[in-house]
Amino acid sequence: MFRALRIAAVHPSKIVGGRCLATSSEFVQESPQLKNVFLEDTTLTSFFTRYVSKEDKPDIHDDLISFGARAATELLPLARQCEVEKPWIQHFDAYGKRVDKLHVSPAWHAMHNISAREGLIAIAYEDHGTYSRLYQACKLMLFASTSGLYSCPLAMTDGAVTILKFGAPSPVGDIALPHLLSRSESSFWTSGQWMTEKRGGSDVAAGTHTVAVGSGQLNSDHKLTGLKWFTSASDANIALTLARSTDSSGKPIPGGRGLSLYYVDVQENLKNGTITALRLKDKLGTRQLPTAELNLSDCVATKLSEDGRGIASISPMLTITRLHNSISSVSAMKRMVLLARDYSRRRTAFGKHIADFPLHLQTLARMEVETRGCTVMVLEVARLLSLREKGQATTEQEALLRLMVPLAKLYTGKQAVAVVSEGLEAFGGLGYLEDTGLPAMLRDAQVLSIWEGTTNILSLDVLRAMESTKREAFHAAIKFIKTTTESTGGAEASLGECCTTLAARTDAFCSAVSRLPVDAYPVAARDFAFSLSRLLIGSLLIDHAAWSKDEISIAAANRWCSRSDLVTLLSRSAYDASSQGMDSSLVFDGYLA
Repeated sequence: MFRALRIAAVHPSKIVGGRCLATSSEFVQESPQLKNVFLEDTTLTSFFTRYVSKEDKPDIHDDLISFGARAATELLPLARQCEVEKPWIQHFDAYGKRVDKLHVSPAWHAMHNISAREGLIAIAYEDHGTYSRLYQACKLMLFASTSGLYSCPLAMTDGAVTILKFGAPSPVGDIALPHLLSRSESSFWTSGQWMTEKRGGSDVAAGTHTVAVGSGQLNSDHKLTGLKWFTSASDANIALTLARSTDSSGKPIPGGRGLSLYYVDVQENLKNGTITALRLKDKLGTRQLPTAELNLSDCVATKLSEDGRGIASISPMLTITRLHNSISSVSAMKRMVLLARDYSRRRTAFGKHIADFPLHLQTLARMEVETRGCTVMVLEVARLLSLREKGQATTEQEALLRLMVPLAKLYTGKQAVAVVSEGLEAFGGLGYLEDTGLPAMLRDAQVLSIWEGTTNILSLDVLRAMESTKREAFHAAIKFIKTTTESTGGAEASLGECCTTLAARTDAFCSAVSRLPVDAYPVAARDFAFSLSRLLIGSLLIDHAAWSKDEISIAAANRWCSRSDLVTLLSRSAYDASSQGMDSSLVFDGYLA
């Protein structure tokens, strides 16, 4: 005769394999908590207040404070739900009919509604003085890391608005723009961006094989046939895509001269069966985000650009999406720093809080300084873009913006991975447990150095930005650094040493650049870009510390300028033919064929 095991009165932690175990402790580790991610972030609040004062715009500050609290409370569980309830495609219904229905979490729909109500796209195009884009960037920093990756469709939506609003006039723009800029949950649309095909990579001129058949006239409907290999936010209402025109004989026109930009009504084409979802991508991270392979078969699309102007037409969109990418990078860094900082005052080891161990405190401080530097860089890009969009940027500011957009994206994308990884380590074994949500942060951060151009591609873009303006952008950057160090070094004694250091390292950098032969630039591009990024960030931290006169801001500027890797650009011999030959030997000759 069996007796039922009575477990109701026994604590679950004492039951293992049906046996009641004695425990010596009922210890439960306190989890880290976020409070108000705007008010907790003194770098963000002080930078924004510097340019948009509370007295002039109290409603904007109230909005950021309110959303900062909401991001730390309401959004966090929704973001976690998006991670757990991943999207999936139902290819057939019960009776065998092909439906290709994309299923997403209810939390994903909630993020859509929150994005609309909070005006996360609309803000940039509303009249908030000369700093609409800066206001939007600050709010997106609060949102991105707790958005369940809904920041991705927002980036592409913002890019589509830029194309449709400021590009060549088109009837589809009149239809789409009110939806893309709507604050109404029911009418807000998002946009996809379909540039990547099976060949993949940044060489879209060679990699685009989707063919467009039609009259060739602007704003007329064409039929697109091809395979889009990566289509992030596949549940979007519309998409912008590249396709290849045909010549008079019906053959695709090769190279960049055959590419044009097209507008696709995604939902209408899905309904008509001209878009078929083949599968969702199985990705390292960003699993919350539906990324599909789509087959286009006579997909109806409206032509937005002349033949050969496809790549040129998407350039303004890249400025916007790269800024969004940078914002997401900084947002991830901020969230991890806030969590690790709070946890350090809750976790004890060897009889005291881990925040009281000097080495752990030093690690957190280095994470904080890196995050502050990236913050001021991205906010400065948003500020300059605000001025440009309002027609108030100087020629020098325009040139500096062209250079800083790729710099900010490549630098912050790399540092997001480093800071988030360091943050996981600050949690010890808990940082490796999926149900903490921390591993997802690291997986999601990894894509930030890949989206919108890899680090090497962006490094080469930095060189193009420098050369395309007869080095005006480069000279503007160096002038900004030197003006900042010269004007601040004598006036602020607490910043004098770091100004001297930064000025000396800038001179060394310029000397190294001047000694490089032009044919070595492509090999030196990465070292050039990272060196210039760190020098610019140093000057921005000094400039902001001099304005705020805040002890912590001054300390951050001094810490930044004392780092040993400010300039990594080496002598010309590091990039010459013999060095490149050794690179090849190191990579290939040390292994069996």
